[in-house]
Amino acid sequence: MQLTVRDAARLLGVREETLERWVRRGELPAERVDDRYRFNRVELLEWAAQHHLPVTAEILEDPGAPAAVRLPSAVRGGGIHRGLHAREKEGLLREMVDRLPVPRGFDRDFLYQMILAREHLGSTGLCSGVAIPHPREPIVLRVGQPAVAVFFPDRPVDLGAADGTPVHTLCLLVCPSTRTHLLLLATLAAALRDPAVVGRLAERAPDEEILAAFERVERDRARLRAESVAKGDGA
Repeated sequence: MQLTVRDAARLLGVREETLERWVRRGELPAERVDDRYRFNRVELLEWAAQHHLPVTAEILEDPGAPAAVRLPSAVRGGGIHRGLHAREKEGLLREMVDRLPVPRGFDRDFLYQMILAREHLGSTGLCSGVAIPHPREPIVLRVGQPAVAVFFPDRPVDLGAADGTPVHTLCLLVCPSTRTHLLLLATLAAALRDPAVVGRLAERAPDEEILAAFERVERDRARLRAESVAKGDGA
């Protein structure tokens, strides 16, 4: 579903005039449909994550989809992979897809092409040397559970991140539904704003320390949500 200017402005919590100004400057991706701007929900969330903008819970809504999954469980499912040798984007993404733990029959070539196509639209690099490559649209490739695979290249790689920082960590998302993709992307982006999490990744800490950092962020977020509900501020 494509979003209108009014929809996108509401989800980002900004004025419509501000949103249209970002589009005219080429800062926010949008399409022209019947001379009106239209926005992709996933791209909007990606853009908000890259620019450290908060989003409303409404952006994650997708009726009939399964509930959110825990980020640490998704990382355990995807695994933490070290020693990627490629020095350029295409080779690095190919090596990541080849090492992704997936069921037999999984179409790795299709996933690679989808991820590469998304990167050609613009880098998925966030600030602080982390990137989150994933398909532009969630795709079903016989994946029963969502996964976040964490990859460490042998040395930082220039992926064209907005802040110009070479990428030392890549987190590859594979999800079975649109809502799960959005929820996991939002949760991961929030975790990657935590200095302790980024620090563990940058120093290539042992797997259990990295997972413990994700666990701690999730506990903190759950506590804050509970406190907000207790105060009557909503979920």
